[in-house]
Amino acid sequence: MKIQASLQKDVYKEFHVHAYHPEVTKVYSNYTNRSNKLSNIEGNKGVVFFGLRYAILKYLVQDWEDFFNKDKSTVIHEHSKILSKMLGYHIDTSYLKKLHDLQYLPLEIKALPEGTIVPYQVPCFTIVNTLDGFQWLTNMIETAISSYVWPMSTNATTSKAYYDTFVKYAKETGADQDLIRFQGHDFSFRGMFGVEAAAMSGASHLSSGFIGTDTIPTVCLINEYYSGNLCDELIGCSVNATEHSVTCSWGKGKEIDYFKYLMNEVSPHGILSIVSDTWDFWEVVGNYLPKLKEDILKRNGKVVIRPDSGNPVDILCGNENCSSSNEQKGLIECLWDIFGGTINDKGFKELNSKIGAIYGDSITLERQKQILEKLKNKGFASTNVVLGIGSYTYQYVTRDTHGTAIKATAVMKNGKWEAIYKEPKTDNSKKSLRGLLKVYKDDKGNLKVKDNCTADEEKEGILQTVFLNGSYSMNYTNFDHIRDLVKSQNLFTFK
Repeated sequence: MKIQASLQKDVYKEFHVHAYHPEVTKVYSNYTNRSNKLSNIEGNKGVVFFGLRYAILKYLVQDWEDFFNKDKSTVIHEHSKILSKMLGYHIDTSYLKKLHDLQYLPLEIKALPEGTIVPYQVPCFTIVNTLDGFQWLTNMIETAISSYVWPMSTNATTSKAYYDTFVKYAKETGADQDLIRFQGHDFSFRGMFGVEAAAMSGASHLSSGFIGTDTIPTVCLINEYYSGNLCDELIGCSVNATEHSVTCSWGKGKEIDYFKYLMNEVSPHGILSIVSDTWDFWEVVGNYLPKLKEDILKRNGKVVIRPDSGNPVDILCGNENCSSSNEQKGLIECLWDIFGGTINDKGFKELNSKIGAIYGDSITLERQKQILEKLKNKGFASTNVVLGIGSYTYQYVTRDTHGTAIKATAVMKNGKWEAIYKEPKTDNSKKSLRGLLKVYKDDKGNLKVKDNCTADEEKEGILQTVFLNGSYSMNYTNFDHIRDLVKSQNLFTFK
């Protein structure tokens, strides 16, 4: 479905075209994360700003170029047909005809670099119309811009929390931090609201420094919109892996034959992930794996055991309340008992490089910490397990997770800027800034905002123009730079 750019908005935006004060010629708005009161991350200092480049290139450039390139009567008729029907009266489209005649979007967007961890209440970007008479345009595009940027920023922030937690435990247990890139793997595709949502969320997952993903559209999005180069850089990667239908095709009780066929015939080299709980997971671990030990150790690569049901903390780390000794020990300890491994410089156990484990069902930030803490307490390095991060993490968010909103703070009347604001007595977190805004860094390098600025003060801020009158600044940050910037900052301070 191809939706015309002028229709990518809320219905009430149509009415707003005619509702601004007659003397208003420009509207100035900002995108800000206002509050972490509903955040799924404990103690985060801000939000990873990510997704604006995709929103600009996909929506403001590609979709609007399509609008301008089509015959005016065709696009106006399509717009009028739908909105007149929805509102119940024949709408005035003269404003849209003027925009089509102009042949570009008279807007300026100034932004911080993507990948910046932006404190709450500090704007990530601002929007203003550049031509008088198009004051309605600034907040008309707000709906679509928001729908791209808030989910990508929100999930990039969650991904950063996962990454930093892995780093913490790697340091504590003497694990190789280079392995963290592979330790959080994106499993979310089928749980997202369609292919584009999966690609957007998947790009957010990779922004923190992870490179593990099974979401192919993510790599396509980054390559096209974030100056990715599939030939020269590793955007995302995965491994050979099975699913339950493959296991079922062999029949219950045939797991040994199945494992040997996969390891020796189909995938004799590299990493091979095998889902192992189709029937009796602990039978696989306690009975079949010891019988397969020789095949696994002589194979040129690593076999990864993937449980896919139950409580992930108990499955991986053990549950002392269970009757079975293997269940009491958990998968990681069982693999150590069967295949052995090494002791690192900090005295923590690292599994034999021929065997590994991944768990990707219903993983959350809380469960990640529980798993890594329990492994540490049992004497195992954190990198003995890979976690598949899916829609259970990335879909359980809303625009309210970080209180994200685009709000107007200034209008121009009779050639002069006038501050406007909202301050609902029923919710102080929705109190807006006022007037023109200057984002700056204080003496300690902390991002701050000054509102009620003069036009000259606003120009002194560190927000840089990334979109001007239909054109995107191609000097803007590419994906590798975003990753490096995200990794260089701390999202929170661990206790």
